Amino acid sequence: MASPIRHPAVAGRFYPRDPDDLRAEVQSYLSPSGETVSALGCVVPHAGYVYSGHVAGALYARITLPRRCILMCPNHTGMGHPLAIMSTGAWQTPLGQVSVDTDLATALMRGFPLLREDAEAHRAEHGAEVQLPFLQAKNPDCTFVPIALGTSRYEVLQALGVVIANVVEAAAEAVLLIASSDMNHYENDTVTRVKDHKAIERILVMDAEGLYDVVMNEDISMCGFGPTVAMLTAARRLGATGTELVRYATSGDVSGDRERVVGYAGILVR
Repeated sequence: MASPIRHPAVAGRFYPRDPDDLRAEVQSYLSPSGETVSALGCVVPHAGYVYSGHVAGALYARITLPRRCILMCPNHTGMGHPLAIMSTGAWQTPLGQVSVDTDLATALMRGFPLLREDAEAHRAEHGAEVQLPFLQAKNPDCTFVPIALGTSRYEVLQALGVVIANVVEAAAEAVLLIASSDMNHYENDTVTRVKDHKAIERILVMDAEGLYDVVMNEDISMCGFGPTVAMLTAARRLGATGTELVRYATSGDVSGDRERVVGYAGILVR
């Protein structure tokens, strides 16, 4: 049986469909930011590039991208299994194909049997897809493991993070953990910035449980808090010692509409 190819779902909407236009736009966001650093993990937004591309690009410009990545995103569509992984095949973007890292995915599924092989959860999901052109621009040989999380149970997210740490620790080379997430949604700019910085404060001290609690208790509509909890749990176990808020913005900075915004943060963990 041929390996599955996951075709783009949001090309032409969230980012350009034309390869030359896409390459030029991504490179414009990856403008040099000085010395790059090695990172264990990161939080990066996934909105349309016109709104959050400059935040995502600033984050990716700041880090040295290894060949292998584990890319976790929320499940916005509600389709498929709530702990959905793909372990074979490749994802197509206008810039070419990015191969799924079968060895990493297999090790994750072996260590965390709640993960379910499920392409349906990924078919229309944009949270992972919009990261791939940045990965391709930074490292054309990159491979990745896509995981879409539709669960909000802290114990499950924490357990996944522990297994991710074990798998990464056993890997023969560096692996970057990417948590794809926008921040608070559809409140005014002032409220959004206050809420977002409560969540960002927890991320910057690598407090996975504290992030979970503040999102739940303060009604912060951070769509990728699950991936971020898992990433922080793993990064701490892997010996992370520092964090950096590379850039923060809201959609209002681009649109001028301050009444109904979405927040975006680019944060690295090293």
